[in-house]
Order: sequence, then C-alpha cells, then structure tokens
Amino acid sequence: MSETRETAPPQTPKKPGDVQLKTAEKEPLASTGDGDPGFLELPVVENTNRNRRGGRPDWLRVKLPQGESFKKVRSLVDEYDLHTVCESANCPNMGECWSAGTATFMILGNVCTRSCGFCAIKTGRPDEGLDWDEPRRVAEAAEKMGVQHAVITSVNRDEREDGGAPIFAETIRRIHDLGATVEVLTPDFRGIRDACQTVFDARPDIFNHNMETVPRLYRRVRPQADYQRSLDVLHWAKKDGLRTKSGIMVGLGETEEEVIDLMKDFVEIDLDVMTIGQYMQPTKMHLPVEEWVHPDTFDWYKEVGEDLGIEHVESSPLTRSSYHAEKHV
Repeated sequence: MSETRETAPPQTPKKPGDVQLKTAEKEPLASTGDGDPGFLELPVVENTNRNRRGGRPDWLRVKLPQGESFKKVRSLVDEYDLHTVCESANCPNMGECWSAGTATFMILGNVCTRSCGFCAIKTGRPDEGLDWDEPRRVAEAAEKMGVQHAVITSVNRDEREDGGAPIFAETIRRIHDLGATVEVLTPDFRGIRDACQTVFDARPDIFNHNMETVPRLYRRVRPQADYQRSLDVLHWAKKDGLRTKSGIMVGLGETEEEVIDLMKDFVEIDLDVMTIGQYMQPTKMHLPVEEWVHPDTFDWYKEVGEDLGIEHVESSPLTRSSYHAEKHV
C-alpha cells in the first residue's frame, strides 16, 4: 500500500442508537432557467465557502426526463406502491434509465437507520416489521416493465438482527422466476454473517456492496460503517461463488493515491466490477463537493483499475452503482 495514505485513528463501528439520526428533506428538481428547456440542473447545492471548484462544469448536465417509457415506469412505481433509489437518491441518470424502461427498486421502505453525509435518502426510525408482500409487487412491476435485468437495493435496517435480508432473498427468487437476472446492492448488514448468507443463498447474479469512499474519509462520510467490514462482506460473497461489484464516489477530498490503494484492496478480494462516479451534494445539509473531477481522470482511473486486475471498471462523472448494470452480469 502507498505510504502517502493518512491513517485514521481506529474506531469501533457504530451501532443502532449510537448516533442521533436526523431527517433531511429532499429538494425538488428545478429547470436551469438558462433558456434551454431540454436540460435539467442536477440537484447539487453549492456551498461557496467550501466548494473548491465553484460552479459545476458543463459535463454535469442531463436530459430532462420525458417520453412514453418514462411515463410507464412512473405509473408502475406508483401503482405498486414501490420506492426507487432513482428518486430517493436524486440520481442524475433517472431520465435516461426510466426512458429505457429500467429502474432500480429500493426495498425495505424509504427510511434509513444510518446518517451518511452524502446520501439524500431520509434517515430515522423505520416502521416496525417488514413488508412481506413487497417482493411480489416488485416482481410484478418488473414483469410489466419487461426488464431482463433487475437491480434491487435497500435502505439500512440496523434495528433488525436480519437487516431485512429475507426480503432481499424473496425478491431475488421472484425475479429469477420471471427468467430475469438480478443484481442486489445491499447494506453491510452490520457484518452479521447469517444475514449476509441469507442473501448469498438466494444466488443473485451480481452481489454489490458499495465502499463509497477511501478509508481516511469514513468517519466523515460513513460514520456508522467500517471499511474493513465492508471489504469482508464483499470477500464472503466472492468466496461463496458470487460475482461481486462495488463502487465509490470521488470529489469528497480523496487523493488519487488513495483511490489506487482502494483498487488494490479490491484486487486482493478478487472483485469483478467497480464503479466510480462524481459526488454531487444533494442538499445544504450534506457534505460539500470538494472537487469536480475531470472526465480525463475518470478515464485514467478506469485504465489503472483494469490494469491492476479488476475485470471491468465503469468510470465517468455520471456513473452510479446501477448505471449500465445490465452490462456487468
């Protein structure tokens, strides 16, 4: 590992109740007002006192969601009372993916027990219990959408010993019954092996768990997570015979050397797919953008990661975990 990495003091992973959770209200998307109705400003709130690079660059503009396919997905999500991470996390690719008839379903509710500094999903105490009918509704919506590859993610449910893993497993089985492939983007389940194994045993086609950032920044970015614990979950999945995937955001203050060191950790656990995207601040209550990383740097990260031994690196400013997910099976 590089000697340039600044090692953070050891810390004990936080448990439910250790951190006071707050709820951040999502801000609505708004048009640019620049006279071009075909584009939408990304939901990034700039903090001029801390954002080092000022206004967002031209390469961070996306098309306004529109078209019949987009409307169909919107209708199905509402009809089946489902949540999508596309909406909950203000994903900039929602228009492109929904217009193509795909969406990433978010199960286990829309309230997360963790309070990560980057995430727009609401935090707090979820309703008690699990919605055991949710896997059926997700599968029926996926069938009506005609998807051949479904992506399933969730909030953290740290108040439960099983972390909601049984709902993941049942959703995987129902999607497979449709003849479609499944990628799951799971929490770390607090490192509880039995919960992880429940998901492994359902045999998703891709097991994804995001590291999000480099180890030095965990205390600020993911205060209730642990870098080694997340690596362990991915390693367990790989040893269980699953295809593994993970992703990070850049622009949070990491160095290029730290990103490369993280890639080396991925190579050590034989990770198959890595995603790298630009962090964008969803609301004033979230961490500021420290750097707008140039597209050339994303191209370089892809080259370095694949040269190190990662089979596929999806790397661009607008890359998100499930972007082009169907290509990663």
